Formats: sequence, structure tokens, C-alpha cells
Amino acid sequence: MREPMRLDKRFVELFNCSRGDAVKYIQGGWVRVDDEVEERPQFKVQDQQIELHEDASLAPIKPVTMLLNLPDGFDTDDSSAMQQLITVESHCDEDYSGVRLLNNHFFDLKPASPLQNGASGLMVYSKDWKVIRVLVENNKKKEEEYIVEFSDEYTPETLEQLNKLAYSSDESLPTYKASMQNEKRMRLVTEYARPDQIESLCERVNLTIVAMKRIRIGRVSLKKLPPGQWRYLSSKAMF
Repeated sequence: MREPMRLDKRFVELFNCSRGDAVKYIQGGWVRVDDEVEERPQFKVQDQQIELHEDASLAPIKPVTMLLNLPDGFDTDDSSAMQQLITVESHCDEDYSGVRLLNNHFFDLKPASPLQNGASGLMVYSKDWKVIRVLVENNKKKEEEYIVEFSDEYTPETLEQLNKLAYSSDESLPTYKASMQNEKRMRLVTEYARPDQIESLCERVNLTIVAMKRIRIGRVSLKKLPPGQWRYLSSKAMF
């Protein structure tokens, strides 16, 4: 039996490449040890079978963006607790982005889309500075769509009152448009609402929110993503 050896060193022996290239192949998820992907160059191997994927590439790992459907009951001020929901096990089976899942993707993610206080629904975590810039620095230009549920039924007159507030001179109010879903639920599309503004807005017309869910940011929506699961943002999708 061989003495234990770092995977990257053993890879160099087997595939006659530089140590740097070996590390890139391994961290890129292109190397299997006994038919299991191993992304740690320091992983110790002995007599295991080591294989290189036929499509292996030395291209840098592209920064990824993950979309999470945050379930009810989470403190929206605690970003780290919400981010802990993003695991290998909670990856949605119906992820058609074409992105290969790597352990590297779970490190250094940045939250890029604060929710309204007490809300659930679409959250964005990213390693891509372009996405972060669009959602954090230019967020005043991005629509967000919420489904808001109230404790009591409301009337068309209340909805009209709410929409009239959008044309007031009150600069503390966000830009928004509300529409009726049913007697207790409302669809509200807004541009750059601070985390407490939708609740404050509804209180002005005596509506008490019991649930709120974000279903869209810009052109990206939850679609069929189940609560508590996440998927990658496709390279073709744009906010």
C-alpha cells in the first residue's frame, strides 16, 4: 500500500502536469477519487482510482449567483441564518441553469437583496460583483414584486386609497402600484422600498399585514422554486 500523499501531488505524477494546473483541475471539480468528486488539493490519497473528467478545463471558476426561496418565520435582519439554508442538500432538483455544483460556490457569498421586514420569498446571494452592483448600488431602478396578505378583508375603495398615496408629495413613500388578488391578498410592485416601507404604507390605510412574500426582482422570479430550496441564476438571466 502506498504512503498517503496529497491529491495534487499524486495528480501531477499521474497526468504529467504542473502543480498549479493540478490544483485548478481539482478545485474546478474535474477530478474524481474512487468515483467521487474531490475538490480539496490537500486530500490524502493512497491507492484510490483517480480520474480526470473528459471535459476538464483550466478556465477559472466563474462567480455564481444563487436564488433562495426563504420560508416563513426567519428573521430578515439575520442574513447569516438565512444563508445557512443554502446547502448541497437544499439544492433544487429542477435547476436547469447548467451550472455544475461546486463546494467552492458556498464560500464568500454576499447577500444582494434585502427583504421587507418579516417577509419571505426570493433572496439573492452572489459572488459576482456585477450582480451585487446591479442589486445593491443600482437597486433604485429595479422593480420588486410582493404578494401581501392582510388580517382582514379590504375593499376596492381601500385599494384606491392606497394607490392614491403613490401620487402624494410624501418623499418617504416608495414608488409602487398595488392591485387586488382577492379580498385579503394584494399584489404590490415597488421600486426601492426600504425594509419597513411596505408595512408602514399599508398601515396608513388601516391594513395589518400577516404575511408578505417577494416573488420577483427585476426580470428574475421564483417560478417553481420550493420554500427552503435554492437554484443557480442562469448565465442567460438578467435582473
